Amino acid sequence: MIEFESVTKRYPDGTVAVDTLSLTAPTGQLTVFVGPSGCGKTTSLRMINRMIDATSGSILLDGRNVSDVKPEQLRRGIGYVIQHAGLFPHRTVVDNVATVPYLLGHDRRQAKRRALELLERVGLDPAFAERYPAQLSGGQQQRVGVARALAADPPVMLMDEPFSAVDPVVREQLQDEFLRLQAELGKTIVFVTHDIDEAIKLGDQVAVLRVGGHLAQIAPPAELLSRPADAFVAGFVGRDRGYRALGFTEAGRLPLRDEPVVALGDPVRLAADRAQDDWVLVVDADRHPQGWLVPRPDLDETVLPESLNLGGTLASADGTLRQALDAALSSPSGRGVVVDADGRFAGTITATEVLARIEQRSAVARAEAVEAVGHRP
Repeated sequence: MIEFESVTKRYPDGTVAVDTLSLTAPTGQLTVFVGPSGCGKTTSLRMINRMIDATSGSILLDGRNVSDVKPEQLRRGIGYVIQHAGLFPHRTVVDNVATVPYLLGHDRRQAKRRALELLERVGLDPAFAERYPAQLSGGQQQRVGVARALAADPPVMLMDEPFSAVDPVVREQLQDEFLRLQAELGKTIVFVTHDIDEAIKLGDQVAVLRVGGHLAQIAPPAELLSRPADAFVAGFVGRDRGYRALGFTEAGRLPLRDEPVVALGDPVRLAADRAQDDWVLVVDADRHPQGWLVPRPDLDETVLPESLNLGGTLASADGTLRQALDAALSSPSGRGVVVDADGRFAGTITATEVLARIEQRSAVARAEAVEAVGHRP
């Protein structure tokens, strides 16, 4: 557990970067610091491992004041990941990952074996082990940076905008991979980002900071979206926070339609017979959705991948209302595709049907809120 107790950072010129910050980052959870430029996010993070020393107040790591620990000793027990990975350019990937175990005096052969295991764990092919950072893409370098931070198996990890320097597609992949890792490892993590969407996706709790290092609100993502503390938080979270909040509302048992489908390689004439409102869904041999087709019955051909419309996201049958609504709205046919846990086609749903479910859930939530107010002493 990491505790900030009235922590202030004031620079010699009088600038206050962080002002009497008090909050707790619970053990085994991911706490995200988010806010506008100049709000003290990175300063607060770096005070944890004493890259910056606090002017006043205390930061406790599992009950021990970090100011009582030598910085080099403190940092060896804390993983640290930064933007652009910060890899040593003259060292191979495997040696970069094994850096901290080397410093701790671990057997070099053991350290390299552990590094190779971690490369696989973060989704990087071990074939990259002997390459140098310059030979990797930005996303691959960030994976190496995460592996390096995990190499000494630290209980605490600090991450300073680690995914902001890569393109949106790679960024989403890295976020998903990191969530998978955290589910397995259960580290105590403080994560800095300027992106509210990233904060909401990754955080067990999100701390919104104002300029000057003032804490505006700290709460789980769903609460932050549904009950922002004030106008500043509401504005920072965004006007579409109601839609984002759907990402934390389970869809439940959706009224799925049993959509007729065709498979890749089937005759186009068969697809034309099964089309509804000009569209037919195409699946592979294992019933994994491949895309939508507008079949032309005059063509004596088979259904080919290059003839498909790939628009539309997939929703999980046990997923959220946001997934279901997005699938319906993004589908070229107007019918959202829902899949089971194995990615196999389960049925379709329209936006109208999802909106009806949203209204149903909203009515229940409103009733519960009214009841809660009525029971207050």
